[in-house]
Amino acid sequence: MEKKTIIAFALSFLVLILWYTVFGPKNKPVVPEEGGVHDGAKTAAPELIEKPAAKAPVIHEAGTPEGKQFPSSIHEKEIAVETPLYRIIFSNVGVSIKSCQLKEYKLTTDPDSPPVELVHNQSGKEGFLSAFFNNQSIPEAADQDLVFRVNTEENIRLAPGSRPRDLTFECMRPDGIVYSQTFRFYPDRYDIDLSMNLTNSSGSPVQGNIKAYLQNTPPQKKTSYYAFVGLALLLDGDLERIKTKKMKEDKYLSGKIGWIAYEDDYFISSIIPEDTNDGNFIGKLLPSGAVIGEYIYPAITLRPLEQAAYTMKIYLGPLDLDILRKIDKKLDLAVNYGFFDIIAKPLHYALRFFNKYVHNFGISIIILTVLIKIIFWPLTHKSYKSMKEMQKLQPIMAKIREKYKNNKEQMQKELMGLYKTYKVNPMGGCLPMVIQIPVFFALYRILGTSIELRHAPFFLWIKDLSAPDRLFHFPFSIPFMSPPYGIPVLTLLMGASMFIQQKMTPTAGDPSQAKVMMFLPIIFTVMFINFPSGLVLYWLTNNILSICQQYRITKKPG
Repeated sequence: MEKKTIIAFALSFLVLILWYTVFGPKNKPVVPEEGGVHDGAKTAAPELIEKPAAKAPVIHEAGTPEGKQFPSSIHEKEIAVETPLYRIIFSNVGVSIKSCQLKEYKLTTDPDSPPVELVHNQSGKEGFLSAFFNNQSIPEAADQDLVFRVNTEENIRLAPGSRPRDLTFECMRPDGIVYSQTFRFYPDRYDIDLSMNLTNSSGSPVQGNIKAYLQNTPPQKKTSYYAFVGLALLLDGDLERIKTKKMKEDKYLSGKIGWIAYEDDYFISSIIPEDTNDGNFIGKLLPSGAVIGEYIYPAITLRPLEQAAYTMKIYLGPLDLDILRKIDKKLDLAVNYGFFDIIAKPLHYALRFFNKYVHNFGISIIILTVLIKIIFWPLTHKSYKSMKEMQKLQPIMAKIREKYKNNKEQMQKELMGLYKTYKVNPMGGCLPMVIQIPVFFALYRILGTSIELRHAPFFLWIKDLSAPDRLFHFPFSIPFMSPPYGIPVLTLLMGASMFIQQKMTPTAGDPSQAKVMMFLPIIFTVMFINFPSGLVLYWLTNNILSICQQYRITKKPG
């Protein structure tokens, strides 16, 4: 019985990781009310849904547009917008964002590394982000091929402290709709204001709606453990995530949509309507591997000379809680640590708090580990005392095993009676490790997805706490190790500390059980070899503190 229990415990950690990988928040697909029913391989897009908008768009009589002179030939051009935070390239074809570089974030820890690019593997005329008016009588492709007039011939550059600048695109559509989009940029913000205006200059009513979409290609390999990559949205106040690997068919969701987004490791691109109204969301996976998230506004009808106005925000930047909260549209809910979010969020706040004073996240992790150890000190103290009592019973337990070696059932009864008599818990030694598991998973998510810890150095060769530690780089591969290949110093120290701790922990007296327990440091060393160095640092620090605590209790008289 004891042997099976210890073996089960040795595998429990692996089982927990597998369980957490498989299970997670489930999306709630909603079939559109009309036109969105799947029939196997064939998928139909939902029809325009006649639902009144709560506050937007604003519709009023516009009169005959004056001064709207549209040249018969407008050439395709690109406009670059550069601020201290980013560099964005717009195309006037369909008005789309073709490129977005974040200046403050590098691809690698090398200071000369190029900045992070939010747009990946785009091809064709469709851009990364765009919004257009959808008229049922005109194919969407025609909309996206329209060439817009731009209000400037030069690139836009904002210096620190400069005033906001506007970039306006305008065109006359074939259906008589005069459509304009104005982007407003700020020198110290990642969010961009977007206002759209529609004027029906035709002689007949036009029915349609605004569609805004994001398109990107997920990377072949994620750069961080457990980071979510894919489409997300705020639906009826709750976060919904759509994993790319599970998109076997288009995803239709309906309700009050606060924002839609594409998340890529540590960064997010989002479209945020000014008002949270009923709308539709469609998530698509293209044959090329790209994903599209589309937000469909409620349908409107513009009578001749009527005008409609829409406003929204576009956020292109890091998944930074402080920055996201300033937008005040619940975009900070995109920072989610899954099942252990309730534990991870306080730990994240604590790490950031300590870092304000020590300016080193590695030291902050050590301080946090000490704090956690202090909190659990009474519990682990009781556990180690139980192990010490267990050690005293070893001679009696050995005699019981020898006496009943041919009668396993009676042996277990005698051992259980012994534990009960001396009030000893045979699994007490497992408690210190078990209580760390929720904290471990929470830190695992934090260290693998928090933008603050991306490329955060510790000391010497550890230049990125969110990546595995490697001393030197070898040109050959190493079994069980992900590239780059090198010496995982912290992981080896962690395994050694775990071995020392295991040697100090009394076993139940069965040699076979002792051998099983001695394999645990090897198993954990192999498991941790590709984990973020910050997580290994936490486990190593915790082991050292546990060894000190256990040594103190073991050497204490009585």
